Amino acid sequence: MVLVLTHDDCLTHVTPPGHPEQVNRLVAVERGLAGLAVTRQDAPMGEVADVLRCHPASHHDRIKARVPVQGWAQLDADTHLSPGSYLAAMRAVGGICHAVDHVLTTGGRAFAATRPPGHHATRDTAMGFCLFGTVAIGAMRALDLHGLTRVAVLDFDVHHGNGTQDLLWNEPRVRFVSSHQMPLYPGTGHPSERGAHDQITNLPLAEGTGGARMREVWQPVLDDLLTWQPELILISAGFDAHRADPLAGLIWTENDFAWLTGAICDVADECCEGRVVSSLEGGYDLDALADSVAAHVEELARQDA
Repeated sequence: MVLVLTHDDCLTHVTPPGHPEQVNRLVAVERGLAGLAVTRQDAPMGEVADVLRCHPASHHDRIKARVPVQGWAQLDADTHLSPGSYLAAMRAVGGICHAVDHVLTTGGRAFAATRPPGHHATRDTAMGFCLFGTVAIGAMRALDLHGLTRVAVLDFDVHHGNGTQDLLWNEPRVRFVSSHQMPLYPGTGHPSERGAHDQITNLPLAEGTGGARMREVWQPVLDDLLTWQPELILISAGFDAHRADPLAGLIWTENDFAWLTGAICDVADECCEGRVVSSLEGGYDLDALADSVAAHVEELARQDA
């Protein structure tokens, strides 16, 4: 059974009116999860030591210090802090770390339904709605604490995971793969961006790309992962490639997210006893987000059965 980790603190990261990364995203996620056979736990508070696996202390301290007593503090054009933002971000860190610990000690799969998202946060910069690089932090915990030597991080958010790429650029024990619309924010993700150890694969997709082309570009990468034999797979699960999403122009459906999730789980079944940890990234049409999360988690559960 899939372990779902979330926490009410993630609702206290309140963005300004009209902002797409809003509290109601988690309400939509809960709607998608309703009725599914999952096990639930509160995401624990993250530890600063885990943040420091990827970010310098100055970045952590700067985020914490900028949290306002009321209203908002603006970090860039897209990224804001409210009084509950630090707690929410640390619950996201705690959720991914607990999910990693859980699947590596007891097996199975996990989905961290937390916010803010994380895959745009670089080593020393919060950006693109993201404060800390949660999935990269989870990968580093698996390597440093659990002693793994091969971890795959797979990102199908419609925006390039520039932060995850930055945080893992020099890490030979992690293979990072990102599919994303190009051109689109944040402007990175060209195939020539390969990492210090040729361990990064970027799969740019043109506006209007649907599920058939997505399958064509992902299948060879997944086949290659079978050869590399990861010991754990982490997913940056963004659902903003959906045709209804207002921030981008890919035309995937919830069936496409289900296919890709199932294909990733097939690799995990072959390589690492099915161990997969997924973490919520984007997805800004609330109905599409609910439907896509349901398809994603149903596939995690089906493959885990």
